[in-house]
Amino acid sequence: MTQTTTASPYRADEHGFFGEFGGAPLPPFLVEPIAEVAREYAKASADPAFQEEYQALLSKYVGRPSLLYFAENLTAKLGGAKVYLKREDLNHTGAHKINHCLGEALLAKRMGKTKVIAETGAGQHGVALATAAALVGLECEIHMGAIDVAKQHPNVVRMELLGAKVVSVEEGGKTLKEAVDSAFGVYAANPEEYFFAIGSVVGPHPYPSMVRDFQSVVGREARAQVLEAEGRLPDYLIAAVGGGSNAMGLFDAFLEDEGVGIIGVEPAGEGLEGTRHAATMTLGTPGMLHGMHTKVLQDANGEPSAVHSIASGIDYPGVGPQHARLEQLGRAEYVTATDAETLDAFQLLTRTEGIIPALESSHAVAHAVKLAPTLPADAVIIVNLSGRGDKDVDFVAERLAQQA
Repeated sequence: MTQTTTASPYRADEHGFFGEFGGAPLPPFLVEPIAEVAREYAKASADPAFQEEYQALLSKYVGRPSLLYFAENLTAKLGGAKVYLKREDLNHTGAHKINHCLGEALLAKRMGKTKVIAETGAGQHGVALATAAALVGLECEIHMGAIDVAKQHPNVVRMELLGAKVVSVEEGGKTLKEAVDSAFGVYAANPEEYFFAIGSVVGPHPYPSMVRDFQSVVGREARAQVLEAEGRLPDYLIAAVGGGSNAMGLFDAFLEDEGVGIIGVEPAGEGLEGTRHAATMTLGTPGMLHGMHTKVLQDANGEPSAVHSIASGIDYPGVGPQHARLEQLGRAEYVTATDAETLDAFQLLTRTEGIIPALESSHAVAHAVKLAPTLPADAVIIVNLSGRGDKDVDFVAERLAQQA
């Protein structure tokens, strides 16, 4: 992990802007606390001792590198391109989230903070942060929408077992957006004690770049692994996008490779014609949300819209500003998968490969199911399997029973 200072068009400038997106539009009382995070991250990024400690934890604690697995059965079932899965589901805690949570926890301890606080949707970020906090000796507080608390109960139990305080957010839509609002409110009241460990490539500068940097190990590994397996780069990368951390983690190492197609898949929910979706890149417009200028799903009054997805981790009305910039530059394409398509992909991967994916990751699998048959047999697709589906099995069983 190193902080990037290149003048690449795909990177932020010194003020955290990816073109017109990003920045840190904050109330005055948060300007200095967030600026402190930016300063300390810059120092840590340049400190070999910090990087050595972080890399050692990735290999000896998380279990990196994660596998790049050729899904031979799924490939044969679909026909067409070879489908590889980047197995972030095999990481300790079961998802990609541990990659940046360890980095944020180490940074918080370096800054002398005693507590980390964050939002979570599906609970994977919360579990990963609670794990990292326990490891480095920090207190942990996780805010989670009441709907997600009920939907993702196993992860709530895990967080509490790890010593975290879990706050159920009852306001508004009771999902991820409200969890962010709630956690920000507590952090704003006591930034001297708390470190806000944002769970995606969203929020004010430096978080979109910092979280991407911590997640970039995914793409660096995948690049080396596919070159070893195939002797060339892939034709397409596919990853689910809510805030967009797992996607940026995979995409980052390939941004300068114009021959590699980059596809983000966001939730179409129950359909784009209504309001029960979270298709920010598809239907959103530029706006402000949680300390950043990005694409936002907004109502007629300019307020963030209520959103929906079968996957709690990506039902967010905004998106990381770097994703908005990549779309604007034409470097990445953003498509959607419905709840029904996602549920079908979940079952297909489970039954063909014996791998139970998270519902978030199943959005990416759903698009691979569409894309692979349209490509020649020598084409290569990498799907970021960002998390495992243990947390989702009870919910999926209920949905399938309702359909029976």
